[in-house]
Amino acid sequence: MSAGTNQTGGTGSGLVKWIDSRLPIFSYMQKEYAEFEAPKNFNWFWNFGAILTFMLVLMIMTGIFLAMQYTPHTGLAFDSVERIMRDVNFGWLLRYLHANGATFFFIAVYIHMFRGMYYGSYKGPRELLWMLGVVILLLMMATAFMGYVLPWGQMSFWGATVITNLFSAIPLVGDSIVTLLWGGFSVDNPTLNRFFALHYLFPFLIFGVVILHVIALHVTGSNNPLGVDPKGPQDTVPFHPYYTMKDSVGLAVFVTIMAAFVFFAPNFFGEPENYLEAAPLVTPAHIVPEWYFLPFFAILRSIDFNIWFIDAKLAGVLAMFGAIGVLFILPWLDKSPVRSAKFRPMYKWFFWILLLDCIILGYVGGKPTDDAVFAGAAWFKIIHLGYITTFWYFFHFLILLPLLGIFERPKPLPKSISEAVLGGGTSGAAATAKPMEKA
Repeated sequence: MSAGTNQTGGTGSGLVKWIDSRLPIFSYMQKEYAEFEAPKNFNWFWNFGAILTFMLVLMIMTGIFLAMQYTPHTGLAFDSVERIMRDVNFGWLLRYLHANGATFFFIAVYIHMFRGMYYGSYKGPRELLWMLGVVILLLMMATAFMGYVLPWGQMSFWGATVITNLFSAIPLVGDSIVTLLWGGFSVDNPTLNRFFALHYLFPFLIFGVVILHVIALHVTGSNNPLGVDPKGPQDTVPFHPYYTMKDSVGLAVFVTIMAAFVFFAPNFFGEPENYLEAAPLVTPAHIVPEWYFLPFFAILRSIDFNIWFIDAKLAGVLAMFGAIGVLFILPWLDKSPVRSAKFRPMYKWFFWILLLDCIILGYVGGKPTDDAVFAGAAWFKIIHLGYITTFWYFFHFLILLPLLGIFERPKPLPKSISEAVLGGGTSGAAATAKPMEKA
């Protein structure tokens, strides 16, 4: 017994030490978080990893309590949601936290991903870390789509009908996939049951992939705003207490903003049409998904023409999934040896153009295709803007990035993180030299 107890590297005594000698969870947490060395120059954009972890836990917890009161039946689902809002103790709070939590979850994940693109966090040796992040995004999108169907409002029903019908464009197996998703020959009770079961399951699957994501992060180490690998202990600080405190401040600000919407504008991101019970015989004038799907929805609608032998419907589906698929191969499309956009003058500008392009795609996805973009130019319609922005999205990744890797001339990189943080002056050189001599 004593030999087993002495093997622990954890801290504390009594019960903690006894548990740690048999299941070294405390030692693991101490090593992987408290003692984990992180670059000393993280900015506020590095807070979003902790924010996303908090949001995932919040979504799982509120989802579990909502599932206790929800009835996955087409005749009862809409009324069960109303009952949650009116009769269940704090049911309104649970639902608004869950619904607005999905919105802020996607806000955080999009900021997290664009930060990764700006600072080159997808480059080696972090390719797998980036790909796991894209897998998490895909699982989040699937979970959010199925969750949007559960209230069984007008937009829920017709959104499910339109999106699931897209799979029918796949040659040979498309109709079988749609029938499998529906559980029959239309969006009905079996569909709702399937979506409820999967919506409940997927967050735990996301949690598992997040664990892999964190493990990969701790193996390769974090990137930083300079994109320069730490050269020694002078370039890093322990994760705790420095970044636990910084993450806490960022999380507090983020949760405060989300709480403002939950308590004062809970339906700001909602679609009014979805507060009407689903009516299969009444089609809404304009079917739109949630805002975080709009850029991909715009790409889908923008391909309204045949491409060689590929039907327009299938081409649109391929383009929509290709918009996410291109992110998987991003580490190999960008050939530049420099990570951070701080030292890539051309890439920096094209990054901001891409961000603007994605925002415009979101605008396009939320508008009818026949609407005019400008009041004075009726000929220039939303669909034409969709053509331009869709083209630029794929052009940026498939053509522009490989060419930038060849023709761009990056600025000189600092020799170390400490040199850049301390300004590269005499004091910085002196501070850097001593630890390096020891190394």
